[in-house]
Amino acid sequence: MKRREIIKWAAVTPAVGAIIGSLVPFQSVFAAPDVKLGPKRNLIKELGLRTFINAAGTYTTMTASLMNEEVMEAIDDSSREFIMLNEVQDKVGEKIAQMVHSEAAMVTAGAFSALTLGMAGILTGTDQEKIKQLPHRLDEAGIKSEVIIQKAHFDGYEHALSNTGISLVPVETANDVDRAVNQKSASMHFLNCNTLEGKIKHEEWLQLAKKHNLPATIDIAADVPPVSNLWKFNDMGFSFVALSGGKAICGPQSAGVLMGKKNIVAAARLNDSPNGRTIGRGMKVNKEEMLGMYAALDSYLKRDHDKEWKMWEDRVAAIKGAVTKVKGVEVTVTVPPIANHSPKMNIKWDREQTKIVRSELGDRLRQGNPSIEVIAWGDDENSIDLTVFMLKPGQEKIVGKRIFKELSKASS
Repeated sequence: MKRREIIKWAAVTPAVGAIIGSLVPFQSVFAAPDVKLGPKRNLIKELGLRTFINAAGTYTTMTASLMNEEVMEAIDDSSREFIMLNEVQDKVGEKIAQMVHSEAAMVTAGAFSALTLGMAGILTGTDQEKIKQLPHRLDEAGIKSEVIIQKAHFDGYEHALSNTGISLVPVETANDVDRAVNQKSASMHFLNCNTLEGKIKHEEWLQLAKKHNLPATIDIAADVPPVSNLWKFNDMGFSFVALSGGKAICGPQSAGVLMGKKNIVAAARLNDSPNGRTIGRGMKVNKEEMLGMYAALDSYLKRDHDKEWKMWEDRVAAIKGAVTKVKGVEVTVTVPPIANHSPKMNIKWDREQTKIVRSELGDRLRQGNPSIEVIAWGDDENSIDLTVFMLKPGQEKIVGKRIFKELSKASS
């Protein structure tokens, strides 16, 4: 009999099936024939994908950061086993919460997802009917529907809050906040990277939230380093904090962390996958990403951050030493005060001596071998910007040499 016939016969005649099972080895019935594995595939080459040296930074479109060995091991090991998803989230969330000084934490599908889920948790609590209602007709369902935010804190990412169905109420001063609060007010949101642009700073914002008995939430997506920012805002008393996992922390790019008050995180999880009929059902995070995010945070906390900063300074010096050999080229090094807090270089040239514009230089670096990405957009046509903290060891020499070569070609 053929294998298919044996299986069919055994299925309809259990007693005979048991006999057959004792006579026919399990492997011979069900196992596929041995297949000899060929050489390991390189899908990047197979698909003709361009790889590049990342001297621009942790931009999402450039796939942000690269995961370290500990993260890849966590992802690889966990991919070989079945584990209940909620159990992974329970254990990982508990460990992360301890790391970041929060009551609770969960792994999300990036910082944007953390904002949406955290906001949903505030709106619905554990009420299943309210959870099903989002993001439609909040007022009809008795759900508070307004979030107060400073005008200077609008940068596009507040859309993550709007996804829950709320309306954003812009303010500028403390008096504006007092006037804006009403029975529909659900929370007050703060964008950390725009701290300097807003008139109300962290402490006053928290005081105003406490005065009006409202949750105060904060987005710190790309605001690590410094490492202390992982717990700073939890210690200050923000109700939830949204963090990206795929930037300087070097976790999975599509992962983030929601951390904060236990009741908000618990409610956020009810609004999230794997639960159905929720606003977060499509924000699925797999077990590999959860464990990878935990491994990334653990690794980042153990890192020698002073040594890392010195390494960045050495890379900057190497590039500066190479490019300033071109006459008329100047290099300015700055450190953004909040987001992407690492050394940033501006390489500027004299257009009378070096006849090239920034977009053209960017294209030449991109199209060369190896391909290099820098920050070649903006208003100043006589300069490019770059960062060094996503470079692999030794790539700073390649970057410096290539920029020197292209600027030299363009020099009169």
